[in-house]
Amino acid sequence: MDGYIIYNCSFYGDKVKRQTEELKEEFNKKGKNVEVVSSDSFFVGVNEDGNSFCTLEKADFIIYLDKDTTTAEILQKSGYKLFNSPKAIGICDDKAKTYSALSGEGINLVKTYFAPKRYFGKDGERVLEYAAEKLGFPMIVKKKTGSLGGEVYKADNFPQLEDISEKLQSEEHVFQEYITPSGRDIRVIVIGGKAVAAMERVNERDFRSNIELGGEGRKIELSESVKRLAEKCARVLGLDYCGVDILLKGAKPLCCEVNSNAFFLGIEKVTGICVSGLYADYVLNTVYGEKR
Repeated sequence: MDGYIIYNCSFYGDKVKRQTEELKEEFNKKGKNVEVVSSDSFFVGVNEDGNSFCTLEKADFIIYLDKDTTTAEILQKSGYKLFNSPKAIGICDDKAKTYSALSGEGINLVKTYFAPKRYFGKDGERVLEYAAEKLGFPMIVKKKTGSLGGEVYKADNFPQLEDISEKLQSEEHVFQEYITPSGRDIRVIVIGGKAVAAMERVNERDFRSNIELGGEGRKIELSESVKRLAEKCARVLGLDYCGVDILLKGAKPLCCEVNSNAFFLGIEKVTGICVSGLYADYVLNTVYGEKR
């Protein structure tokens, strides 16, 4: 076995299935035997002698399409080369950790305030008043974890902000500046530190641009400033592969989010670029030194 593509056992819809199959096909075309496996088809843990174990057959690499960083860490300790690393996945799965890691690196970010951690109950009045004073309305409120546009809310006024806080309760979250026009962003796929594909996502019916929520992908010419920003985000976070979501505040690009397991089928359709093939080439060059 040359490698595995691991996906989460509870998240295997048609889109994930098509993405994993396309990746597998690209590796097969390049002469590598790669198997697609569910996260519940093998087991990891530690023995009483203090050593980790994994029931997977040995392989040279793993494309890890899950966010279970504990399993990823054990796989890494067991000798597997993971794309992406557990550390990078963990940072990207927590929006606040992403912004914290990118801060101080000369990267333009959407203005964000972190709600203080609460073990129970909603935000205190002082927290909401501070966010309202610094960000104004409308305002975006996001759970620290989540993807595909889920658990992202827009507050148009203070009562709505209070309602969102009541809904989130002790779920960790952040407050963000609302950037206009809404429902638009630029998704850039970065592989091995290089921007390889980009599209504009436009949603006329929702403030969130996600294609899963009705957004449409449109081909664009990638500007040098957006390209540099996306590549620097990936480099700082130590990502082999990612999708960087960028908002434009006037002409100024701002990093909004970084997704370590970004879907590529939509951007392939829009751009005609075979992202899966480029990713496979990068992995094989990294593992085997195979230039393609």
